Amino acid sequence: MEKVTETKSLIGTDGGSTVEISPFLQKDSPEPLYSQLYHWIKKEIEEDRLLPGMKMPSIRQLTTHLKVSRNTVVSAYEQLQSEGYLESVPKSGIWVAEIEKPTLHQIEKIHPIRSECKPIRDVLVDFEYGNVDLDKFPVKQWKKCLSDAVDQENSWLFEYSEKQGELVLREEISSYLLQSRGVRCVPEQIVITSGTQNSIALICRLLELQGKRVAMEEPGYSGVRSVFVDQGCFIEPVPLDKDGLSVEYLQTSKAKAAYVTPSHQFPYGMVMSISKRNQLLDWAYQSGGFIIEDDYDGEFRYRGQPIPSLKSLDEEEKVIYLGTFSKSFLPSVRLSYMVLPPSLMEQYSQKFANYNQSVSPVIQWALAIFMQSGEFEKHIRRMRKQYQRKHQILLKSIEQHMGTKVKIVGEKSGLHILLKLHNKSNNELIEKALQKGVKVYSPERFWLRPTSESNSYIMLGFGGLSSEEIEKGVKILASCLT
Repeated sequence: MEKVTETKSLIGTDGGSTVEISPFLQKDSPEPLYSQLYHWIKKEIEEDRLLPGMKMPSIRQLTTHLKVSRNTVVSAYEQLQSEGYLESVPKSGIWVAEIEKPTLHQIEKIHPIRSECKPIRDVLVDFEYGNVDLDKFPVKQWKKCLSDAVDQENSWLFEYSEKQGELVLREEISSYLLQSRGVRCVPEQIVITSGTQNSIALICRLLELQGKRVAMEEPGYSGVRSVFVDQGCFIEPVPLDKDGLSVEYLQTSKAKAAYVTPSHQFPYGMVMSISKRNQLLDWAYQSGGFIIEDDYDGEFRYRGQPIPSLKSLDEEEKVIYLGTFSKSFLPSVRLSYMVLPPSLMEQYSQKFANYNQSVSPVIQWALAIFMQSGEFEKHIRRMRKQYQRKHQILLKSIEQHMGTKVKIVGEKSGLHILLKLHNKSNNELIEKALQKGVKVYSPERFWLRPTSESNSYIMLGFGGLSSEEIEKGVKILASCLT
């Protein structure tokens, strides 16, 4: 009989400590793992072995410790939270909740009719956005690049990285951007960062945006919006036209900077027209404001010719270009970059003179070697073909099983699409789908000011799913529309 573990140890019951749990889970049992975990934790709480105020392991910690899928832990935790056994505290964690125990008389009275709540079923297909296809990832080649980076006979391995990032990587990025996105820049304009949010935080300091208005597409990427707000900026939500952000509205906004996703608007997926791009650049030239262009998945376009970046049209250096390796390579390398106009580079060097580089030099060198070898371009071509195939299967499955019950939005590029529901709330569909083992998501959080329109969409990410999972997920989802 295969089992995960059969021991349990608890450490610390005060506010800051995390309890360690090791439940007995039988992988060959007909009962799903998430159900076993749910019942085990519930029993520990009811029998006072897990006490109110104890901090539970995070989803990631428990997934790693038990060697089970993330969905197993999420499903168990969600059910326990819905029943009041656990509570989630934002930015704090998941805690054992205070439960009002019935008196002995009440226990005796209700015991004969006591029944277990039926837990939600295992998640069969998860359309979460942001996942990438790991089956086709060149693990062997990447390991060799990591090994080659460490084996180099240079002292850099024992030192801090260059403040803007390793020159060898910035040179490769500069060459890649010219070939793939039409961006002309020199390595001295590139700053390596540990993610897009890190880039935005630096830009806020660089442009002194605290207390200033920053324009954002409405809807737009909430992860970036949160950084702007945390940095003390005032968000000016700019409505969208069919070809992107409304420049007319922007011109009346008094914004000092505008954050845009012109090559694949997030989350709607529209492409900004060339005339609107020129209008946006004119706004920057005339107002003195800066445009922050987030080209988060510009490599993956499935219809028509590749769209040149907004930065490639910028003649007066008013566009700050943001790129990332999270979608094109691996999210776990935590490596993004920004291309700063020359006018801002001197200010950057002064303001951040005492800031050390946040990305490991080993990772930077390994990626530079990976790009120098030509493996990165091969990987992009391979993944573009792979994602295009999945994209086609997704659209075909939706057409076959859903027909006119939904409208597909943003289907020309990227790793997600939206489905607009006709006369139906997304909450109802999300709940029904989850009961059948399919997770889909509401994009409502991407609106600063949600409307009735915002809850008529669901978001389907397909990057990390197999073709079979996509087809199965869509078929089940379609059955929930009846």
